[in-house]
Amino acid sequence: MTVLEWRLEKLLKEHERNQDGYLDLIHHCGKIQNTQTAMRVFTLMENHGIKPTSTVIDALISAHLSSGNTTTALSIYEIMQNSDEYKPTARTYNLFISAFAKLGNSKAMLGWYSAKIAAGFMADLDTYDALILGSIKLKKYKDADRFYEEMSVADITPNSSILHNRLVGFCEQKDLVKIREFLKTILDHKWEINHYTAEKLVRFYCELELMEELEWMIVVLGESNHSQDFDIISQVYNGLISVYTKLDRLDDVEYSVGRMLKQGASFRSHKDVEKVICLYFRKSAYDRLDVFLEFIKVSHKLERSTYELLVAGYRRAGLYEKVDLVIKDLDTVGTC
Repeated sequence: MTVLEWRLEKLLKEHERNQDGYLDLIHHCGKIQNTQTAMRVFTLMENHGIKPTSTVIDALISAHLSSGNTTTALSIYEIMQNSDEYKPTARTYNLFISAFAKLGNSKAMLGWYSAKIAAGFMADLDTYDALILGSIKLKKYKDADRFYEEMSVADITPNSSILHNRLVGFCEQKDLVKIREFLKTILDHKWEINHYTAEKLVRFYCELELMEELEWMIVVLGESNHSQDFDIISQVYNGLISVYTKLDRLDDVEYSVGRMLKQGASFRSHKDVEKVICLYFRKSAYDRLDVFLEFIKVSHKLERSTYELLVAGYRRAGLYEKVDLVIKDLDTVGTC
């Protein structure tokens, strides 16, 4: 017996009359795409005389849509339409709009959007979230612009998903002007930039080696006084340093590292540190490497792999005194 089945049996034995327990089970069935158990929960709930509500039916539809079973979901919707007790809700339509958006089915997505409006419901945040996602997925960028404008006119504040998908669309179009404008709008309104969005944008700039854009991001993030921006700034700095490292621009690397640490940010992983160390070795800049290592040890603990890289690099350069010092340091910090 699964946990869900055990919970269902418990509800039945206790003659639970409140639908919330059954609703929660159906929600969990949707998350794990177990439509068979979801239907069983619904059937047993009805058999025990508990009348389902639109909320319960929506959960059942959601479970089937998340499992890719659109045919059954549509059948349940038709039952709702013909019922006097539970009619389709705004959420019902949003579920179908979202499902077809994720499938990249523009005709069905827009059809359900029109059906929602025809049923007397207004487009809400979830509606626009799905429509913008679907438009970007299908590379219909003008449609995404139109839906975003409609949302703005309706004075609906975008969520992090909408902000992310808008930036994804601008990145796909390589529209640097719109990226700047939109990022500035986000910061001016103090909307949230999540790490996933920041990572996407930083990766885009890094792939095109757009150091000027990364530098600009650091400046505007620093000027925004936004509480969440500290970790984001760290992401941008690490991206910028990685590009300068790739281009063998040691002076720019050192300048960026200094600025980063001064702002309280640091390297995000030992791999980023090791890329910089490799640059020092390529440049045979051993004295400058010593300064760099002392500089970052204050905020970054060196990994064993980093020590091993240093040992290998110094050995290749014939700097055996430095090899001994690194090994001694490795023993001291207890990473053996």
